Amino acid sequence: MMKIINFMKGSVMKIHSLSRASRCLTAEGVVRGFSSASGPRVCIVGGGPAGFYTAQQLLKARQDAVVDIYERLPVPFGLVRFGVAPDHPEVKNVINTFTQTAQHERCSFHGNVNVGKDVTIEELRQAYHAVVLSYGAEGNRSLEIPGEDFSGVFSAKDFVGWYNGLPTNKELCPDLSSETAVILGQGNVALDVARILLSPLDMLKETDITQNSLAAMAGSNVKRVLIVGRRGPLQIACTIKELREMVNLPNTRADMLTSDFEGIAEALKDLPRPRKRLTELMMKAVKEGRDDKVEKCWGFRFFRSPVEVLAGADGKRATGIRLALNKLEGSGDGARAVPTGQIEDVECGLIISSIGYKSIPIDPTVPFDPRKAIVPNDMGRVLDTAGLYCSGWVKRGPTGVIATTMNDSFDTARVLIQDMEAGKLDLSVNKPGAQAITALLQTRGVRTVLFSHWEKINAEEEKRGKSLGKPREKLLDIDEMLRIAWS
Repeated sequence: MMKIINFMKGSVMKIHSLSRASRCLTAEGVVRGFSSASGPRVCIVGGGPAGFYTAQQLLKARQDAVVDIYERLPVPFGLVRFGVAPDHPEVKNVINTFTQTAQHERCSFHGNVNVGKDVTIEELRQAYHAVVLSYGAEGNRSLEIPGEDFSGVFSAKDFVGWYNGLPTNKELCPDLSSETAVILGQGNVALDVARILLSPLDMLKETDITQNSLAAMAGSNVKRVLIVGRRGPLQIACTIKELREMVNLPNTRADMLTSDFEGIAEALKDLPRPRKRLTELMMKAVKEGRDDKVEKCWGFRFFRSPVEVLAGADGKRATGIRLALNKLEGSGDGARAVPTGQIEDVECGLIISSIGYKSIPIDPTVPFDPRKAIVPNDMGRVLDTAGLYCSGWVKRGPTGVIATTMNDSFDTARVLIQDMEAGKLDLSVNKPGAQAITALLQTRGVRTVLFSHWEKINAEEEKRGKSLGKPREKLLDIDEMLRIAWS
């Protein structure tokens, strides 16, 4: 009981300090987005698709809602900027919608704020009527096999971040001197990586891939990419769009094992239409893929699970991977891969693990399920924590495409609105919102990057890109971003 009383005393003291902070806000902090409206104030943690879609729906549903988005990086848009493949510019068009949301008179973006470090969730909850966690999944799932820490082994998340300009991955320097690369996993990200590794340079030069990645690709010796999955063709996780792009990639051919497709033709008639079309395209690639005049090739390898990364004489650098051969028990999506006892060694110098992302806890006060790697929730309401919500991958796990995240985020926003209207959130209490948090951050030496600041970074990137014949050349250094933002 004493612990509870002390916690409540501490919370009251913090609220008073937040109120003082909001009163002594400097002139620099008084900007558009610090609304004086008395409506509900909502804070969103994470400036990626989930965060922006949640904000969009809240602003639409409540004409008095004020929404603030906090993002760890100085730049917005999350995986749309750092995850979408450079040769998929059409997918990035959603940035136009997010920009409209950020420029809404009742919305403000605050970049360069590391929630959980610069400011706690508890401090945000004191300043806002509701807090929505939308910070995605920045952790890597481990292969849990010997040798996965060897040089030459990368996570797909880091490799994608490297060629997409994520500042934390700018020093990755993958060794592309080996002719064969192996990708573990058969989802869309795995196919993105395979396609980038094999794409003609002339195609990549017209995208927003970073110049240092482009230079590395220019010196690449990778000519063969194997995309490995533990189950069979009927369980593959990629979409037909991604597969079609691989099949149509210039100057490459498909290199499949016909034995992996035994019995598949007979199963076609019972498949749902999307799965049937995907499987038919794979089978067509098997049949037509043997053009030995083409130097580069790619291929799926089914019924195989990684068991060990093999090293060279130095014991530090990957020179191959040992795969266990599997058989399937059951059928359809529920089929389970079971080892046969046979193994196969594949010689390769680059291994990329594309077995999924995972969310990580950012604040000890927030419930977290380490097994599922999500914040435990009921339809977006964080369990046992009133006023705290979640959307996107931290809510449901790292699955689906941007449209999936949109629908999921809209659902969370609707639940939050329902709670407001049902009186589950006390809107009678006036909350200081961003004024208090920004002032608090200033006392801690943290200066935020507003959306108008991001627009300076954006303009500089587009200017540099134009001189190179590209849509943009992303800034890789956070200090340089901040210097330009605040210039």
